[in-house]
Amino acid sequence: MKTFSIGGIHPEENKLAHQSKLEVLGIPKQAVLYASQHLGAPAVIQVQKGDTVKVGQLLAKGEAFVSANLHSPYSGTVSKVDVAADVSGIKKPAIYIDVEGDEWLEDIDRSEELKKEITLSSAEIIAKIKEKGIVGLGGACFPTHVKLSVPEGKKVEYLLINAAECEPYISIDNRILLERTEEFLTGTAVLRKALQLEDVYIGIEENKADAIARLKELLPEYPGVHVETLRKKYPQGAEKQLIKSVTRREVPSGRLPLDVGCIVCNVSTTLAVYEAVQKNKPLIGQYLTYSGKSVSQPRNFYVRYGTPVQDIIAAGNGLPEDTGKLVSGGPMMGKAMVNPNAYTTKGFSSLLVISEKEARRKPAVNCIRCGKCVEACPMGLEPYLLTAYAERKRWEDMEKHHIMDCMECGCCQYSCPSNRPLTDLVRLGKNRTGAMIRARQQQNK
Repeated sequence: MKTFSIGGIHPEENKLAHQSKLEVLGIPKQAVLYASQHLGAPAVIQVQKGDTVKVGQLLAKGEAFVSANLHSPYSGTVSKVDVAADVSGIKKPAIYIDVEGDEWLEDIDRSEELKKEITLSSAEIIAKIKEKGIVGLGGACFPTHVKLSVPEGKKVEYLLINAAECEPYISIDNRILLERTEEFLTGTAVLRKALQLEDVYIGIEENKADAIARLKELLPEYPGVHVETLRKKYPQGAEKQLIKSVTRREVPSGRLPLDVGCIVCNVSTTLAVYEAVQKNKPLIGQYLTYSGKSVSQPRNFYVRYGTPVQDIIAAGNGLPEDTGKLVSGGPMMGKAMVNPNAYTTKGFSSLLVISEKEARRKPAVNCIRCGKCVEACPMGLEPYLLTAYAERKRWEDMEKHHIMDCMECGCCQYSCPSNRPLTDLVRLGKNRTGAMIRARQQQNK
């Protein structure tokens, strides 16, 4: 069975919501939409206080190439354009909407009928994806139209769909593959046509047997789509590791998947592409998992953007008494929420409740040079050395030892018997080193 060759770990799965069917969360009375919910240049707000909006209407325009449009998930009145704190407590420009009913733009196809025939050309598909504000929903929120716009001199040979879902607790990909299989598979066909490829490969871990069986059942209706079953190992769903597992190609240090002829999209993004291109539906919400060992009923919700996080908690029967921490995303790469009164955004794939006992870190002791962090690192780095450099602010040495290749997966910290905060220190060093590199590039212009 295929997998990547360097590093990796096997954390406890805790897929507590994997049997919970997809549910639609109710719409809030007031929603707050952060103006920029993507990687790249900020979107420019197009509405002002007092404006009435419908579902699907443009709220903020991504005017730069690497940017993304933001559309209204609600109908109602813009009560103000101000700032609002995100999950990290950082205040960002935001649009406040008083929700009134649920009136959609008329050109959005809201029927459940599968639209399988793809009538748009490659260029039209990419333009539609840009128009509808589609971004990568795996967490990075990189604009999808940019990823699909292959520069001159580059060639795409592989389109990979990331269905590994190796983060503990998160169950969204699995449920989409089981419940919205045909829409997802049509989305893969749309992406394949956009890139003008013959084949597309879905990489999925072996622990999703029901989803694998469901996909293989429908594959005869979707020529050119292949399912690659992968060994269960974290971080199997990271781009470079998925590419290595499926194609045996290795992305060199400092390079991108496109440099080895690959483009990777995840399951939620692929479904969003189907809805944008085939149904004319902007990206206004996504599925997320609400889970945790103390949560009475872990569930999978479809949540429109701008929904208060507290509404998700309320729908999940409230917070358990022993709650110690809320995490946006999975336990390995997610972010601890400083502000529990924030609002959902693009890429918000999970709301994880960590108990007080689990949230409490064990005391860190001295590094014993056991090498377990080196064995666990899927990028072949030396975390013990990088953290020593970070503590001493030796950013140039961190650059020489390829700190920018770190994807902050947490394997090193998970494997450390001394409970050292390796990922935290490496992340700090990566941020400082990256700033140093950007400043140097700016000076050399």
